[in-house]
Amino acid sequence: MDELIDAALITHLAGALRRVGVRPAALEASRVGAEKLRRRVDIVRDALLVDLPPSYDGTSSAVRAAFADETFTGWMLWPVSEAVIDRALESGSARSFDDALDVLALLTTRLTAEFAIRSMLDARFERTLAVATGWTSSVDLHVRRLASEGTRSHLPWARGVPELVRRPGATRPIVDALYTDESDYVRRSVANHVNDLARDDPDLAADIVAGWLDHPDENTPRVARHALRTLIKKGHPRALELMGFEGADFQVDGPSVTEHEVPVGAEVRFTARIINTGTVPARTAIDYVMHFRKARGVLRPKVFKIMSRSIAPGAAVVVDTSYSFRARTTRTFHLGEHAIELQVNGRTYGRDTFRLVDPEESS
Repeated sequence: MDELIDAALITHLAGALRRVGVRPAALEASRVGAEKLRRRVDIVRDALLVDLPPSYDGTSSAVRAAFADETFTGWMLWPVSEAVIDRALESGSARSFDDALDVLALLTTRLTAEFAIRSMLDARFERTLAVATGWTSSVDLHVRRLASEGTRSHLPWARGVPELVRRPGATRPIVDALYTDESDYVRRSVANHVNDLARDDPDLAADIVAGWLDHPDENTPRVARHALRTLIKKGHPRALELMGFEGADFQVDGPSVTEHEVPVGAEVRFTARIINTGTVPARTAIDYVMHFRKARGVLRPKVFKIMSRSIAPGAAVVVDTSYSFRARTTRTFHLGEHAIELQVNGRTYGRDTFRLVDPEESS
């Protein structure tokens, strides 16, 4: 991902600015080297702030002029959007602030402006949220998505906006306006937005989805499931009820680990059997909890989805699945004891342990 902004992109961006009368000396002299993506964005943004006109109006005019060229597109627009909002905030002008939001809505049609808008939310929360709410009726799907994605409380890669966490209900008008959007791209953003809200106010997230289910279209059940996915894993009672996961009379045999010493790079396999001992069909969300050993020896749980299944009275479902301990950049594995539990409709059952070992130790 770091290579999304590289020397070739900087050259392309410099050419686009030169064609509208901006001399990109600082930009051409900038070097991103082996920096991470976020740092690369900052380097290019800082160079742009040297090269672009010093006034907000001058910067806005140059960016709008460059946008007339269809090659002014893609990842180069991330640092451009950051430079625009920095100029607007520096000016202190309400008119410049609103114009910068208009520029973000323009740029987002070629690359999302979801990262740049975070500074605007931090600076003038109510005004930015009001404009974003207005974007929900835009004819452009990318602008509608920006309304939802840019105001997520835990947007990946983006700077935090404390007010979004403190006031999780503030964005409800946005998601309520967009959950039936014609675009799956927008609807997925809405579901992710509410899944973020579930971290800050689980009951609010469930309440929002309940409102959707009272006025659904053909896509609403899928959007609702995606929005409540974290609450389902956590066994939130109302979320389970909304998704129809009910029936608490189970007998669970297992989970049972097949090998109790697992080399790093291999996978741990386990089985379990779930029997509905009740008198009515039970719709179940079946997950497993992997308790990973951390550096200090404590175990930390992580829930993984297995399946959703309706089980008739007296019937059983057999689970046979595995987790791979192959090397990955998103998780560091530590040798020693780990544990697995099964989770059915938010309740945990059984527990088995195994040791993660060095491959040489197991040979």
